[in-house]
Amino acid sequence: MFFFPGARAYSFRVLEQLIQQLKGAQPLDRLQVFEAVNQLVREEVAVESKAAFLGALNQKGETVEEIAAFAEGLRERSIPPVLDPVTRAGELVDVCGTGGDRLHTFNISTTVALVVAAAGVRVAKHGNRAITSQAGSADVLEALGVRTDLTPVEAGVWLRDHDFAFFFAPNFHPAFKHIGPARRLCAERGQRTVFNFLGPLLNPARPTAQLVGVPHPDLCEPIGRVLQSLGIRRGIVVSSRVVEGCLDELSLGGENTVGEFSPDLPLTVSRLSMEAFPGQPCSLADLAGGDRHANAQTIQRLLRGEDRGPKRDILLLNAGAALAIAGRTRTWREGWDLAATVIDSGKAQAKLEELIQG
Repeated sequence: MFFFPGARAYSFRVLEQLIQQLKGAQPLDRLQVFEAVNQLVREEVAVESKAAFLGALNQKGETVEEIAAFAEGLRERSIPPVLDPVTRAGELVDVCGTGGDRLHTFNISTTVALVVAAAGVRVAKHGNRAITSQAGSADVLEALGVRTDLTPVEAGVWLRDHDFAFFFAPNFHPAFKHIGPARRLCAERGQRTVFNFLGPLLNPARPTAQLVGVPHPDLCEPIGRVLQSLGIRRGIVVSSRVVEGCLDELSLGGENTVGEFSPDLPLTVSRLSMEAFPGQPCSLADLAGGDRHANAQTIQRLLRGEDRGPKRDILLLNAGAALAIAGRTRTWREGWDLAATVIDSGKAQAKLEELIQG
């Protein structure tokens, strides 16, 4: 690969200028964020310079506009799946969390995605290996026997034929390999970065509807605004309080903060209890996960309808919300009931077996 003379020095100057602007508490505009992305994905730019920039941005505090521009710039560098016109024209849903709640539950969003697909909704599940948990979505799907190495063409075929495809982030975002070392350096320093927000915003399939979990209620409104700016038609951003902290899922265990929008509804943030749902409040211990193999066994029991306890309740609650934003049901409660029927009829287990067979 050829780099023009002085490329490293030029890149250092660009990032240094942006760092000084951030230290002055001045936000970056859209074009400056694009230039920052251009520097972050360059192999020849020093890891220390990248980490210094990410740290300065974190210290200032990321604006909605900055997060949206980062998502836009990085999505443009992703490898898009090959979707047929019918799939592209229809509803395409993603269900995932930003992670970072560090509460070590089982893989709730991944289980929800499988149930939603079994209900006949096309699900483009974007995910990665574990970062802040014992088992990420890629880890647990591999343990279940579901392919996580789909090519862009294969992913389109799976969406068409199976209503489900997994988009393993490193395979669809090759530029990230040059950002990872800077993120790790920031993590060693105890610094969060903008990339803690970006995972659910970078789905290369460009979903039309999305359920996103965030680790703090204050993030529901800004992440909702970012989703809108990225062209998501219907979205829900959720966070729930439990005794041990904030969960990046809807739950029956405490107050839920929900940011919701649709073509007919401007972004509205509400605080909700789930008393209208038939499940019982639970503790975090009731939702505890383990390693990839333990979580795969949990998912199998849930999809077979063998587990009728709190894990099933939180699965039905989040699946109900996802089915509603996908337009499959009118309300979350109808979605809860449909998800229960999908499991109890054997359709959820059949969907998993179908995906394992490929």
